[in-house]
Amino acid sequence: MGTQTTTDARPAPAVDGAADHAQRDLLRLATAGSVDDGKSTLIGRLLYDTKSVLADQLSAVERATRARGGDGTAVDLALLTDGLRAEREQGITIDVAYRYFSTARRAFVLADTPGHVQYTRNMVTGASTAELAIVLVDARKGVLEQTRRHAALTALLGVPHVVLAVNKMDLVGFDEATFTTIAREFADYARVLGLPAVHAVPLSALDGDNVVLRSDRTPWYDGPTLLELLEQVPVGRDAAAEPLRLPVQYVIRPRTPEHPDYRGYAGKVASGVVRVGDELRVLPSGRTSRVVGIDTFDGPLEQAEAPRSVTVRLADDLDVARGDVLAPAAEDVRTGQDLVGTVCWLTERRSVAGARLLVRTGTRTVRALLREVEARLDVDTLTVEEWDPVDTVRTIDATDTSSDAAPRSLGLNAIGRVRVRLAEPVVLDDYATHRRTGGFLLVDPTDGSTLAAGMVGPTLLDRLAPVRADERDDDWLAGAGI
Repeated sequence: MGTQTTTDARPAPAVDGAADHAQRDLLRLATAGSVDDGKSTLIGRLLYDTKSVLADQLSAVERATRARGGDGTAVDLALLTDGLRAEREQGITIDVAYRYFSTARRAFVLADTPGHVQYTRNMVTGASTAELAIVLVDARKGVLEQTRRHAALTALLGVPHVVLAVNKMDLVGFDEATFTTIAREFADYARVLGLPAVHAVPLSALDGDNVVLRSDRTPWYDGPTLLELLEQVPVGRDAAAEPLRLPVQYVIRPRTPEHPDYRGYAGKVASGVVRVGDELRVLPSGRTSRVVGIDTFDGPLEQAEAPRSVTVRLADDLDVARGDVLAPAAEDVRTGQDLVGTVCWLTERRSVAGARLLVRTGTRTVRALLREVEARLDVDTLTVEEWDPVDTVRTIDATDTSSDAAPRSLGLNAIGRVRVRLAEPVVLDDYATHRRTGGFLLVDPTDGSTLAAGMVGPTLLDRLAPVRADERDDDWLAGAGI
């Protein structure tokens, strides 16, 4: 839980008005930090100083602060984000909460993700769509095991921008050497992970130093404040430079006297640009046709780019169904029935080799078989435990924790590489290059619950040095809960 702060002047006023909001870029970001690093207070400070807190919300937080023993002259900004009663009582963030705020330059959607190890799956969920991750570190403690775990998950999910927020600098006297040591240690670790350049910021969420306004208590720091970084970081990639992917959600055939022959394929452009006259290929069937029209609620368009929702009309009467993907005819897009990907296991039910599943990728859902777990990542040590491939599908009892069975399965919050056999071919875009279409879900067909979230193709697991199963010792197995 965060600490308290006085309710003084609030700079950086937000801009009101729907028209202004619509013209601003949108940045999706996620936060990650160990327990008591001050993450909730930092988010509260951002919301408060950008005037993104409604009066009734602030009043409720003031009452909650007094109920927790406050003297009435200060408000605990952490309570703006720790909304669940269980979170307030335990002093930790449990659920993923989405916060919205804006400035004159940009609008933000912030995923406040838990820092505790038992909520790894929640961080994966919150950071999966983020373009920037704020990794928080307590200046008194430095880079911890949890910090390394958060950095590894950030690299695994392919988050393109990372900010290291060294918080509670007021408790170390705003010492430059302390900040420099932490920043260098994290940067060295980030290079091992293959993370992009990391920008470190010394700050105090309690007092607002270098969060929104530049602090005169860090004269040795000449970089931007945290909010300036959030406003300046490039948002997304150039849509025109990405290959087109348009997963079909609906086939529209009104069959009315006004439109007797209308056939349109509706969906959201996941990446790239679709134009009238483009030659497209329908995947996985491979049939090709030409775009003759792009329809929207506001009228026809000559072109549409991600993330626009459109209805595309083709020159030929092809057999196109929900779940198919429209892509450039000239591009060699990989499709197939053998899916190899990295997953984060989201349920307490262990993975079972030979289990029947549903795989959801884009707008398509297909039946599948979990053939085997090939490897598992130890996030704390950045080692990958690999097993020899099996010749045939073996059924492993999910309750069997023997040394033979359990290491070849995944439990709650575990990250590993799996091989899945699909009943039908699907598009197999690599997540590293097609983040919007390279993800998938493993679903239990009996009750519809989500078992795992995954990424197709090579990931962090493939960049790290593997360790064979027989090289592990008993101490490691005990630490892994096996």
